[in-house]
Amino acid sequence: MSEYKEIKGIKVQDLGADPPAPFVGQIWYNNSSSDLKYYGGPIPASWATSSNLTTGRELLGSCGATQSTALAFGGDSLTGATAATEEYNGSSWTNGGNMGTTRQYGLAGCGTQTAALAIAGGQGTAPYVTNISEEYNGSSWTAGGNLGTARYRLAGAGTQTAGLAIGGKGGSPAGFAASNLVEEYDGSSWTAGGNLPAATEKLAGLGTQTAALATGGNSGTGVVTTTSEYNGSSWTAGGALNKAREELTGTGLQTAAVVFGHPPSPPISNTELYDGTSFTTSTNMNTNRDKLGAAGTKAAALAFGGSPTGSNEATEEFTDATPAGTRIIGTN
Repeated sequence: MSEYKEIKGIKVQDLGADPPAPFVGQIWYNNSSSDLKYYGGPIPASWATSSNLTTGRELLGSCGATQSTALAFGGDSLTGATAATEEYNGSSWTNGGNMGTTRQYGLAGCGTQTAALAIAGGQGTAPYVTNISEEYNGSSWTAGGNLGTARYRLAGAGTQTAGLAIGGKGGSPAGFAASNLVEEYDGSSWTAGGNLPAATEKLAGLGTQTAALATGGNSGTGVVTTTSEYNGSSWTAGGALNKAREELTGTGLQTAAVVFGHPPSPPISNTELYDGTSFTTSTNMNTNRDKLGAAGTKAAALAFGGSPTGSNEATEEFTDATPAGTRIIGTN
């Protein structure tokens, strides 16, 4: 096997510390840390196709703290409402325990793959809109506390023991309107939180119970760019989306978020990143879709399911841009 000197005509430098001003492509051995390193150029953000969901679906619930520990549950499949749960391990999906109550219209989710919360949502039969929640332990679902107000197409944020139900639609099957209601979950029961500044459905929610982000959606009179930040008791205005969008999703933290998805007409497949102040536009998803699920972080997110029909089982992994910098090749 050829050595670096034979290929490049020079030896790898053996240094006691990283060089103060390396150039792109420079390689050296740091004998203090026993690392072989190089200085790489910037790497753009990207979406990569991964394994499909076993059960394609839209309007599903989703959660997951990392890109490789996602959870998909409920939703509307090609054959109707599903109670199926699937777990992602970073490369493929496997079946988990079915939900106790099938919900197909815009349920919300939060938490982790082994401690998830499914929140409200709609059914195809009476009473149509539900106020139920269920808790997942990594293998099976059990009943949680009921919300004060039944609704669907709402957003979720937080954890199984400190969750948020944000906005949505509530009321009877005919003529129900967007809601500004927010409820907080403590692991057993729901209590009223601070209301959203404006009634909104089909929005994205993410973050924690005391540092949440709600963005996009539909006010009932149109699609919005509005973003609101929650501090555990009240909401304040955040930076607006660059493009108005509804039926989107997102993941991450209030100060480091990624959002994506929008109805396919007109198509908006680009990703937006939030830094706690403003959104910037990032790279497009490979498949434009809405009503999808999300998991992970701003740096490494996962998109799965959604609509239109041709993409309701598709899974994509997002990797945020990496600036130029020192990277480790290997450790001795």
